[in-house]
Amino acid sequence: MLIIPIKDGENIDRALKRFKRKFDKTGAMRQLRSRKQFIKPSVKHRQKIQKAQYIQRLRDSESV
Repeated sequence: MLIIPIKDGENIDRALKRFKRKFDKTGAMRQLRSRKQFIKPSVKHRQKIQKAQYIQRLRDSESV
């Protein structure tokens, strides 16, 4: 559970912004979305390799 202490005279919008930032850092939504469907470990591994290859191609094209 996230606890955001509100300081005296602090704007509620600012406190809400702090809450959203803290919530994003926990990764709760990312975890929830990833748990919605099962992805086989072999598929995860293949996607990870493909992403690495894509990034490597981008870096290679930058240096040329």
